[in-house]
Amino acid sequence: MSPDYFHTIGTRLIAGRDITWTDINKRHKVVFISENFARELWGDPEVALGQRIREWNLQNNPVWREIVGVVEDVREDGPPHKPPAMVYWPVMMENVFGRAIIGTRSVAFVIGTDRAGSESLQSEVRQAVWSVNPDLPVFQLSTMQDLYDRSLSQTSFAMVMLAIAGTMALGLGIIGLYGVISYVVSQRTREIGIRLALGAEPAKLKQMFVRQGLNLAVIGIFAGQTAALALMRFMSSLLFEIDPMDARMYIAVPCLLLTAAAVASYIAARRARRSIQLRL
Repeated sequence: MSPDYFHTIGTRLIAGRDITWTDINKRHKVVFISENFARELWGDPEVALGQRIREWNLQNNPVWREIVGVVEDVREDGPPHKPPAMVYWPVMMENVFGRAIIGTRSVAFVIGTDRAGSESLQSEVRQAVWSVNPDLPVFQLSTMQDLYDRSLSQTSFAMVMLAIAGTMALGLGIIGLYGVISYVVSQRTREIGIRLALGAEPAKLKQMFVRQGLNLAVIGIFAGQTAALALMRFMSSLLFEIDPMDARMYIAVPCLLLTAAAVASYIAARRARRSIQLRL
């Protein structure tokens, strides 16, 4: 880790300061930790500042390093997984793993620019590295968006398939509900005719069939909601920062189905009444 690393990748500094080149060149014993690590040990990121942690040492000679900054959590293993507790070490340190000085031989550079992913920028990066040492290989050039898309590829595919299946299921449910209620009401054409002959008001007759259709829909929706709640825990692993018990979804879908049931009952009752009037 080097200065401005967190700013470049868009990771916010929760508490403390950023690392400086003075820290690296003089090999100050400083480290940075993630927010969840700070809260786990000290309860508050501000309290973690000034605390010390140590790394494992082959010579059993522990070196304590001061926490000078706390950064927000990073989902290292992809969005579906919880962010791990992390410690960020300077790019060059002393007395680590029993060595006098240790540095990273394979370096990953992060560049913040509006030209990310362009061929011209990649060519300029290669030329800048080769101007220092033409034998250094430059590979795995990619944007953060590419890394993000690859980490979500399997989850995105599964969610697209589930979205298509869910939309089809909802559409079939609405069509099926409309068709069943329309059929049930149409089978009661004789009853509608008798009620009209006995003086029943058409408006109240429609209300009665709409109410009965809604009662049937409510029973079906209740059974469906119960099954959805039981199965939701198996689907929670595919959800990212979405509450599986989202009240909006559990309200919107029943309202849509109830609307379909009400419309189906009303239209079927009206059609049956008109059919009777035409016969008379």
